Amino acid sequence: MYILSLETSTKIFSLAIAQNEKVLRYRNVKTERILESSMIKAIDKLLNSCDLNLDKIDALAVGLGPGSFTSLRVGLSTVKAFALAADTKVIGVGSLDVIASGVRHQEADEICVLVDARRGKVYTAIYDSNLSRTTDYLLTTIDEILKKVKGKTLFVGDGLGLYREHIENAYRDHSQKKLTQCGAIFSDEKFWFPHSKELVKLALRKLRNKEFEDPERIVPIYLYPEDCQVSRQ
Repeated sequence: MYILSLETSTKIFSLAIAQNEKVLRYRNVKTERILESSMIKAIDKLLNSCDLNLDKIDALAVGLGPGSFTSLRVGLSTVKAFALAADTKVIGVGSLDVIASGVRHQEADEICVLVDARRGKVYTAIYDSNLSRTTDYLLTTIDEILKKVKGKTLFVGDGLGLYREHIENAYRDHSQKKLTQCGAIFSDEKFWFPHSKELVKLALRKLRNKEFEDPERIVPIYLYPEDCQVSRQ
Protein backbone atom coordinates (compact mmCIF):
# COMPACT_ATOMS: atom_id res chain seq x y z
CA MET A 1 0.00 0.00 0.00
CA TYR A 2 1.40 3.37 -1.07
CA ILE A 3 0.64 6.66 0.66
CA LEU A 4 1.52 10.13 -0.61
CA SER A 5 1.54 12.77 2.15
CA LEU A 6 1.58 16.57 1.85
CA GLU A 7 2.09 19.17 4.56
CA THR A 8 1.60 22.83 3.58
CA SER A 9 0.52 24.54 6.81
CA THR A 10 3.85 26.33 7.39
CA LYS A 11 6.73 27.80 5.40
CA ILE A 12 8.15 24.28 5.15
CA PHE A 13 6.51 22.42 2.27
CA SER A 14 6.92 18.76 3.14
CA LEU A 15 6.01 15.69 1.11
CA ALA A 16 6.69 11.99 1.40
CA ILE A 17 5.89 8.62 -0.15
CA ALA A 18 5.55 5.57 2.05
CA GLN A 19 4.92 1.90 1.41
CA ASN A 20 2.98 0.81 4.47
CA GLU A 21 5.12 1.86 7.47
CA LYS A 22 8.28 2.39 5.43
CA VAL A 23 8.96 5.91 4.17
CA LEU A 24 10.52 5.51 0.73
CA ARG A 25 11.26 9.16 -0.04
CA TYR A 26 10.61 12.49 1.59
CA ARG A 27 11.47 16.09 0.92
CA ASN A 28 11.24 19.31 2.94
CA VAL A 29 11.37 22.60 1.07
CA LYS A 30 11.59 25.97 2.81
CA THR A 31 9.61 28.56 0.89
CA GLU A 32 7.91 31.86 1.54
CA ARG A 33 5.00 30.94 -0.69
CA ILE A 34 3.65 27.57 -1.75
CA LEU A 35 2.40 27.57 -5.35
CA GLU A 36 0.30 24.83 -6.91
CA SER A 37 2.56 24.67 -9.99
CA SER A 38 5.74 24.12 -7.97
CA MET A 39 3.94 21.67 -5.69
CA ILE A 40 2.83 19.48 -8.60
CA LYS A 41 6.36 19.47 -10.04
CA ALA A 42 7.77 18.40 -6.67
CA ILE A 43 5.18 15.61 -6.37
CA ASP A 44 5.93 14.35 -9.87
CA LYS A 45 9.65 14.32 -9.14
CA LEU A 46 9.13 12.38 -5.90
CA LEU A 47 6.83 9.85 -7.59
CA ASN A 48 9.34 9.33 -10.41
CA SER A 49 12.14 8.76 -7.91
CA CYS A 50 10.13 5.81 -6.55
CA ASP A 51 9.16 4.59 -10.04
CA LEU A 52 5.52 5.31 -9.23
CA ASN A 53 2.68 7.26 -10.74
CA LEU A 54 -0.46 8.66 -9.16
CA ASP A 55 -2.54 5.64 -10.19
CA LYS A 56 -0.43 3.46 -7.90
CA ILE A 57 -1.08 5.63 -4.83
CA ASP A 58 -3.66 4.04 -2.50
CA ALA A 59 -4.20 7.02 -0.22
CA LEU A 60 -3.42 10.73 -0.02
CA ALA A 61 -2.62 12.17 3.42
CA VAL A 62 -2.78 15.90 3.98
CA GLY A 63 -2.08 18.21 6.90
CA LEU A 64 -5.16 20.25 7.81
CA GLY A 65 -3.54 22.97 9.89
CA PRO A 66 -4.13 25.23 11.66
CA GLY A 67 -1.55 27.36 9.95
CA SER A 68 -1.14 29.49 6.85
CA PHE A 69 -4.64 29.51 5.38
CA THR A 70 -3.49 30.33 1.83
CA SER A 71 -0.92 27.52 1.80
CA LEU A 72 -3.41 25.08 3.30
CA ARG A 73 -5.93 25.87 0.58
CA VAL A 74 -3.31 25.26 -2.11
CA GLY A 75 -2.40 21.91 -0.55
CA LEU A 76 -6.01 20.84 -0.18
CA SER A 77 -6.98 21.88 -3.70
CA THR A 78 -4.11 19.78 -5.05
CA VAL A 79 -5.15 16.76 -2.99
CA LYS A 80 -8.78 17.18 -4.05
CA ALA A 81 -7.81 17.26 -7.73
CA PHE A 82 -5.63 14.15 -7.40
CA ALA A 83 -8.23 12.26 -5.37
CA LEU A 84 -11.07 12.96 -7.77
CA ALA A 85 -8.97 12.21 -10.84
CA ALA A 86 -7.63 8.89 -9.55
CA ASP A 87 -10.47 7.93 -7.16
CA THR A 88 -7.99 7.84 -4.27
CA LYS A 89 -8.80 7.80 -0.56
CA VAL A 90 -8.03 10.99 1.38
CA ILE A 91 -6.93 11.21 5.02
CA GLY A 92 -6.75 14.51 6.88
CA VAL A 93 -4.53 14.99 9.95
CA GLY A 94 -4.19 18.01 12.20
CA SER A 95 -0.81 19.67 11.68
CA LEU A 96 -0.29 20.22 15.41
CA ASP A 97 -0.68 16.45 15.85
CA VAL A 98 2.07 15.93 13.27
CA ILE A 99 4.44 18.26 15.14
CA ALA A 100 3.74 16.47 18.43
CA SER A 101 4.38 13.11 16.79
CA GLY A 102 7.85 14.28 15.76
CA VAL A 103 8.99 14.62 19.40
CA ARG A 104 7.11 11.66 20.89
CA HIS A 105 10.43 9.90 21.60
CA GLN A 106 11.53 12.58 24.06
CA GLU A 107 10.82 12.05 27.75
CA ALA A 108 8.19 14.38 29.16
CA ASP A 109 4.83 14.22 30.94
CA GLU A 110 3.20 16.19 28.16
CA ILE A 111 3.89 18.01 24.89
CA CYS A 112 2.78 21.57 24.22
CA VAL A 113 2.83 22.56 20.55
CA LEU A 114 3.15 26.29 19.84
CA VAL A 115 2.78 27.62 16.31
CA ASP A 116 2.99 31.33 15.59
CA ALA A 117 -0.46 32.61 14.61
CA ARG A 118 0.64 36.27 14.49
CA ARG A 119 -1.32 39.06 16.15
CA GLY A 120 0.27 38.05 19.46
CA LYS A 121 -1.32 34.61 19.46
CA VAL A 122 -0.39 30.98 18.94
CA TYR A 123 -2.05 27.91 17.52
CA THR A 124 -1.60 25.38 20.26
CA ALA A 125 -2.63 22.07 21.79
CA ILE A 126 -1.38 19.91 24.65
CA TYR A 127 -0.77 16.15 24.38
CA ASP A 128 -0.07 13.51 26.99
CA SER A 129 2.87 11.11 26.76
CA ASN A 130 0.78 8.77 24.59
CA LEU A 131 0.14 11.55 22.06
CA SER A 132 -3.51 11.83 23.05
CA ARG A 133 -4.66 15.43 22.83
CA THR A 134 -5.80 16.79 26.21
CA THR A 135 -7.05 20.14 24.87
CA ASP A 136 -8.89 21.31 21.79
CA TYR A 137 -6.93 22.97 19.02
CA LEU A 138 -6.67 26.50 20.40
CA LEU A 139 -5.98 30.01 19.16
CA THR A 140 -4.84 31.88 22.24
CA THR A 141 -2.04 33.82 23.92
CA ILE A 142 1.10 32.29 25.37
CA ASP A 143 0.04 33.29 28.89
CA GLU A 144 -3.30 31.51 28.55
CA ILE A 145 -1.79 28.24 27.37
CA LEU A 146 0.81 28.36 30.14
CA LYS A 147 -2.06 28.23 32.63
CA LYS A 148 -2.97 24.81 31.24
CA VAL A 149 0.43 23.06 31.33
CA LYS A 150 1.31 20.70 34.13
CA GLY A 151 4.11 18.32 34.93
CA LYS A 152 7.29 18.14 32.88
CA THR A 153 6.34 19.84 29.64
CA LEU A 154 8.12 19.65 26.30
CA PHE A 155 7.52 22.77 24.21
CA VAL A 156 7.81 22.49 20.42
CA GLY A 157 6.90 24.59 17.40
CA ASP A 158 8.01 27.79 15.71
CA GLY A 159 6.27 29.76 18.45
CA LEU A 160 9.41 29.09 20.47
CA GLY A 161 11.26 31.51 18.21
CA LEU A 162 9.07 34.25 19.67
CA TYR A 163 8.14 33.04 23.13
CA ARG A 164 10.91 30.86 24.55
CA GLU A 165 12.29 33.66 26.73
CA HIS A 166 8.76 34.49 27.89
CA ILE A 167 8.22 30.84 28.90
CA GLU A 168 11.56 30.68 30.69
CA ASN A 169 10.71 33.83 32.63
CA ALA A 170 7.31 32.42 33.56
CA TYR A 171 8.95 29.30 34.99
CA ARG A 172 11.34 31.45 37.01
CA ASP A 173 8.54 33.59 38.39
CA HIS A 174 7.94 32.27 41.88
CA SER A 175 4.52 33.89 41.93
CA GLN A 176 3.43 31.24 39.43
CA LYS A 177 3.72 28.29 41.78
CA LYS A 178 2.11 25.89 39.36
CA LEU A 179 4.82 26.43 36.80
CA THR A 180 7.78 26.51 39.16
CA GLN A 181 6.76 23.12 40.55
CA CYS A 182 7.03 21.68 37.06
CA GLY A 183 9.71 21.71 34.42
CA ALA A 184 10.11 23.03 30.89
CA ILE A 185 11.99 21.34 28.05
CA PHE A 186 12.52 22.99 24.67
CA SER A 187 12.78 20.99 21.46
CA ASP A 188 15.45 21.52 18.84
CA GLU A 189 14.47 23.78 15.95
CA LYS A 190 14.52 20.85 13.51
CA PHE A 191 11.33 19.57 15.19
CA TRP A 192 9.41 22.85 15.03
CA PHE A 193 7.58 22.16 11.78
CA PRO A 194 5.20 19.36 10.72
CA HIS A 195 7.02 16.87 8.51
CA SER A 196 5.32 14.60 6.02
CA LYS A 197 7.17 11.49 7.19
CA GLU A 198 5.44 11.92 10.56
CA LEU A 199 2.15 12.67 8.83
CA VAL A 200 2.36 9.26 7.14
CA LYS A 201 2.53 7.48 10.49
CA LEU A 202 -0.59 9.18 11.79
CA ALA A 203 -2.40 8.72 8.48
CA LEU A 204 -1.75 4.96 8.55
CA ARG A 205 -3.72 4.64 11.79
CA LYS A 206 -6.67 6.45 10.26
CA LEU A 207 -6.39 4.42 7.09
CA ARG A 208 -6.61 1.16 9.02
CA ASN A 209 -9.63 2.49 10.91
CA LYS A 210 -11.19 3.64 7.62
CA GLU A 211 -11.31 7.24 8.81
CA PHE A 212 -11.47 8.87 5.40
CA GLU A 213 -12.35 12.39 4.30
CA ASP A 214 -14.78 13.34 1.57
CA PRO A 215 -12.52 14.95 -1.09
CA GLU A 216 -15.28 17.35 -2.07
CA ARG A 217 -15.94 18.50 1.51
CA ILE A 218 -12.53 18.46 3.18
CA VAL A 219 -11.55 21.85 4.60
CA PRO A 220 -8.62 23.18 6.64
CA ILE A 221 -8.74 23.77 10.37
CA TYR A 222 -8.89 27.53 10.72
CA LEU A 223 -9.46 29.15 14.08
CA TYR A 224 -9.72 32.87 13.41
CA PRO A 225 -13.47 33.57 13.77
CA GLU A 226 -13.69 36.43 11.29
CA ASP A 227 -12.97 34.09 8.39
CA CYS A 228 -14.08 30.54 8.86
CA GLN A 229 -13.82 28.14 11.74
CA VAL A 230 -13.70 24.39 11.64
CA SER A 231 -13.97 22.61 14.96
CA ARG A 232 -12.41 19.17 15.15
CA GLN A 233 -12.70 17.78 18.65
